[in-house]
Amino acid sequence: MANHFAALKRMRIEKRRTEINRARKSRFRSQIKALRKLLDHKDAGAAQALLPKTFSLIDRAAKCGIVPKQTAARYKSRLHARIKALPAAAA
Repeated sequence: MANHFAALKRMRIEKRRTEINRARKSRFRSQIKALRKLLDHKDAGAAQALLPKTFSLIDRAAKCGIVPKQTAARYKSRLHARIKALPAAAA
């Protein structure tokens, strides 16, 4: 247990930040999971509609340090490639 005031304050801040980061990471993973589910069901229209929201969330996660920037770029690239590969999305 910390004894100094600064260390105690640090612990309070870390606890708050941990909760915020956990919520952000959970939202990030859930959004990607939802888009992947639509892609697995070959629902091109819904996947196309969900794409901008997902990309926005991926970018925000990278900005906040939840995932590295290159990882975010890879997620976006692979998701977009899968959407373009769907038959209805090409038309």
